[in-house]
Amino acid sequence: MLNKKTSEEINILREGGKILSQILSTVESRAKLGITGHELNKITEDLIKEAGGAPAFKNYQGFPCALCVSVNETVVHGIPNNLPFKEGDLVGLDMGMKYKGFYTDIASTVAIGQIREEVKQLLKATRESLFVGISQVSPDGYIGDIGRAIEAYISPLGYGIVRDLAGHGVGRDIHEDPMVPNYDSGKKLDKMFPGLVIAIEPMIIMGGNHKVIIGNDGWSINSQDSSLTAHFEHSVAVTETGYLILTE
Repeated sequence: MLNKKTSEEINILREGGKILSQILSTVESRAKLGITGHELNKITEDLIKEAGGAPAFKNYQGFPCALCVSVNETVVHGIPNNLPFKEGDLVGLDMGMKYKGFYTDIASTVAIGQIREEVKQLLKATRESLFVGISQVSPDGYIGDIGRAIEAYISPLGYGIVRDLAGHGVGRDIHEDPMVPNYDSGKKLDKMFPGLVIAIEPMIIMGGNHKVIIGNDGWSINSQDSSLTAHFEHSVAVTETGYLILTE
């Protein structure tokens, strides 16, 4: 069942989303050579609590941390550890917060030190594909429009789009209906409407292989061929006239 949020609830989500965006910006700025995922996780949890929120991911279905730290071939759900980041690493940062009873979700991928030009292009394309997907959010549109637009943008670039994972509804819980695929499913899927809140999060793999495997820790989702990956996410509300990015 799809949840409709009231204007008052959207305002709370917007307030929480703005705070979460600021926290992500701080964590991004701390993601440098020699820093560990464990250190970034502590920063994230401390900042969320200081803001009056609660980390949405910690203990969710057993996940142990406030922050997902996904390095290189790990697409999502990486558990922070004590391995220092190296020159050229790609580090995915994914966090969620419960604030005044409502959840927002955000993610980005940052480079550590210098990276090759082709890796810069992967990051640029993945981030742009997020906004291509967001541009399809409308009370007149369908969920399927989002993935169709993302695939139309990404496929000519030769990258793989993860199909086994998707965006999702968000707001009263960290994961709600509907599922929001990042590829063209060939279906319209659910009709969007004002008050619907969704997290859009393209997960892109360098090279054409879209397949993923679960890591030995039972949490990390890795590219099957060990190719580099990137992931960006915003929580977005459908409005009467279009959309509102809550985590901007």
